Amino acid sequence: MPDEFTDAIALLKADHRTVENLFASYENARGMERKRKLAGEICDELKIHTMIEEEIFYPALKGKIEDELLEEAYVEHDGAKVLINDIMTGSPEEEFYDAKVKVLSEQIEHHVKEEERPSEGMFSQARDTDVDLVALRDAMLARKQDLIAQAEAGVLPPAKPSVVEPA
Repeated sequence: MPDEFTDAIALLKADHRTVENLFASYENARGMERKRKLAGEICDELKIHTMIEEEIFYPALKGKIEDELLEEAYVEHDGAKVLINDIMTGSPEEEFYDAKVKVLSEQIEHHVKEEERPSEGMFSQARDTDVDLVALRDAMLARKQDLIAQAEAGVLPPAKPSVVEPA
């Protein structure tokens, strides 16, 4: 599996494309059960993605890229986590469910643009550091496999905000 992704950035970009496709499928979905399933997949993907970024990728970049980029990424993640947990405990029958998924989609779209922006984005800056992006990929893949197993077993915990204090 490591050969599938050249480095940590390729792995994260693949995650981004997966979630974008899931959001597009949700937008076209009909039926409450289909929406529930897709929303669950979106939320699990995002929980896993934010965990491997926050546990492995972001710490490796601390002090090596613009602090502001990392700080904003954590806050953006936390905003998404609030919606993720709300969606996970909610139901497509509820009044604001589709709106929550749509807003989450928009938040993630913005976050992805910030990370992938050419020249000054996080990924571009990361490529200009001495960080071993292949070793990071391997660590992130190992953690991701563990988290996927938890998700498949139904024991992936709720998303936990890192820097934003709950009300």
